[in-house]
Amino acid sequence: MDTFRDKLIPVTSILAGVVVLWYVFAVILNAPFQRDLDTRANETPGTVEFIGKTLAQPKPTLPAPHQVAVNFFENTFLRPINSNRSLVYNAWVTLSSTLLGFAFGTALGIVIAVGIVHVATLDRSLMPWIIASQTIPILAVAPMIIVVLAAVGITGLVPKAMISTYLSFFPVTVGMVKGLRSPEIMHLDLMHTYNASASQSFWKLRVPASVPFLFTSMKVAVAASLVGAIVGELPTGAVAGIGAKLLAGAYYSQSIDIWSALVAGSIVAALLVVVVGIAGRIVDRAMGGRPA
Repeated sequence: MDTFRDKLIPVTSILAGVVVLWYVFAVILNAPFQRDLDTRANETPGTVEFIGKTLAQPKPTLPAPHQVAVNFFENTFLRPINSNRSLVYNAWVTLSSTLLGFAFGTALGIVIAVGIVHVATLDRSLMPWIIASQTIPILAVAPMIIVVLAAVGITGLVPKAMISTYLSFFPVTVGMVKGLRSPEIMHLDLMHTYNASASQSFWKLRVPASVPFLFTSMKVAVAASLVGAIVGELPTGAVAGIGAKLLAGAYYSQSIDIWSALVAGSIVAALLVVVVGIAGRIVDRAMGGRPA
């Protein structure tokens, strides 16, 4: 209980501070447009009334937290799930490509990591290119992937999943390489003393040692995969998904819808990270690990 309280109080305090700053900046950024509206209407509102108007604009520069909260509640709980305006429906569309890309990225990252650890040539030749690949902006890569795959008749879920794969395989590769190399020399020498084969050393020593590193990197990878799925929806002209909601909001200057979609994406990312963390704890206990 004390541990929960120790975590709750700091998180709540930071959240309260963020909300207060959010309201302050909402008033500051929305004030110029509101002054222009009041000037055109020959109105001179008081300070309190003016602040209230800046926090109630239908298309504000920066929506107030309560405006985003109301919009999020309406589009999450008050609309049919199959509605194009439902955040649940749009989140599911994005989540589908996220999970597929995450699965591809995790599998690819593990395969590459195993190759790098066991083949010195791959370590010297492939690893620098893997690192360099992450310096290319995803906004530049995404349209190329979409166009190339469309040219060979591949559209829909797969192109977005490929973009998620591009972002998610890197942290898995790096984490898995570090995990597979984490056993100490003494443990490796002990396996040699037991006359263990290379495959036995791999499955009985390196793989168990790499599991904590793998799930830690998967937390980063699943969040990156969601970002890739959202970015992948932007150049495809998607009609559904969190990326499509962001595009529609930008086209029609619906800043409240944009922020609401961003909140939905953040919640989905947090839930995915929690799920991966729970899976990691389950696997750790199944392998005989003890809670810290």
